[in-house]
Amino acid sequence: MKAMMLTGIRRMEMREVANPVISNDTDVLITMAAVGVCGSDVHYYTTGRIGSQVVRYPFTVGHEGAGTVMQTGAKVDRVKPGDRVAVDPAMSCYQCDQCRIGRHHTCRKLRFLGCPGQAEGCLSEYIVMPQESCFPIPASMGFDDAAFSEPLAIGYYAVKRSGCTADSRVAILGAGPIGLSVLLCLKAQGCPACCVTEPIPARRESMLAAGAALAVSPAQDAVGAMLAWEPGGFDVVFECCGKQEALDQAIELLKPGGRLMLIGIPEVDRVSFSIDLLRRREIEIFNVRRQVGCVEPALTLIETGRVVPAPYITHRYPLERCPEAFDLVEHYGDGVMKAMITIG
Repeated sequence: MKAMMLTGIRRMEMREVANPVISNDTDVLITMAAVGVCGSDVHYYTTGRIGSQVVRYPFTVGHEGAGTVMQTGAKVDRVKPGDRVAVDPAMSCYQCDQCRIGRHHTCRKLRFLGCPGQAEGCLSEYIVMPQESCFPIPASMGFDDAAFSEPLAIGYYAVKRSGCTADSRVAILGAGPIGLSVLLCLKAQGCPACCVTEPIPARRESMLAAGAALAVSPAQDAVGAMLAWEPGGFDVVFECCGKQEALDQAIELLKPGGRLMLIGIPEVDRVSFSIDLLRRREIEIFNVRRQVGCVEPALTLIETGRVVPAPYITHRYPLERCPEAFDLVEHYGDGVMKAMITIG
């Protein structure tokens, strides 16, 4: 089969590799149709690593995917050949202490698509996944929308764990696909008071169109502008860009007893906080590790029309033009929000 593989820093090549095969009775062979380009994929493209996860070349990234079931193992009862599916990129063991208490996303033996040392990604014609990672989608749902359910599920999980209600005052720092997914899930549950910081004008416009009450540039006294809008400070801040300056702004924006949700992935190994402000305000910090149990709710939001991904899937490329897509996302070019790779 064809696979688009990282071969060095900012280098990708289309290569012929062996077709994946079903090796377990609960495996599912999937023909890929759509793969979203994620910021973490771009980190691997531009730096070859995220923290301790270092690429060994050649390597295939990609984890936001959807496609059609081609073949199933003998004990698969969740899907059948011909089913159209969204793919959850996480592969848990379902036996360790974390899995037994419902924390499949922090499984001790977790394997994740496109994560170095764990599993090759889905920027290829075929993949094999355990049936637990396959979620049937209706005929009315496009593959692009189904692939969008992966970042949307992260937003859904973050909102769920944040404790936000319809009365919460909320700030979102960073308006990429994850920040957008947080906003879409907040709006779907009826939270009207969402403010956003984002340096790219086109993304600020997208967030306002999606229902943000205020969208400001972090370079133009964003803290002052947002506290003028909400003088008492915010109940919850979702940090979605992984930048030190956003972490600093978050602590200033939170009211005493507020909660900081860390979702963005920093490119550095260490970040810092003002311990004085954290302590005096008794700020709670919550790390978001992808998601657990939120793919189906995310798909339901799309299926019922409460979330419509189409306006945010701004660019589409065939598999052979992956480098163009990655360069576009790296440089935030042409107003890109979500770039989608079409396969087949």
